[in-house]
Amino acid sequence: MAELEKDRLRITLHVYDEEIEVVVKREEEEYYRAAAKLITERFNAYSQAYKGRKSDHTIALMTLIDVALLYQKEHTHNDTSPYDNVLARLTAEIEEALKD
Repeated sequence: MAELEKDRLRITLHVYDEEIEVVVKREEEEYYRAAAKLITERFNAYSQAYKGRKSDHTIALMTLIDVALLYQKEHTHNDTSPYDNVLARLTAEIEEALKD
């Protein structure tokens, strides 16, 4: 692989029972490590609960759904568009009132 830029790192993440080598932005390294830890923890929890009753593939999909659900909840929680709409409307009303 070509020489890495100074703002990129090649790191190895332990995800469940695998080591995965990735190239990441230096400032995002902690996020990648936290994501790998979260995936491993969730996979282990599902694996303990369903081992022998569900395939590893199904357990992996359940883990993906769990992590995606966390993401969706957080994404919705941080949605500022309703506030942006109210602020835009109030700004328009203030500007209209100032014209008079």
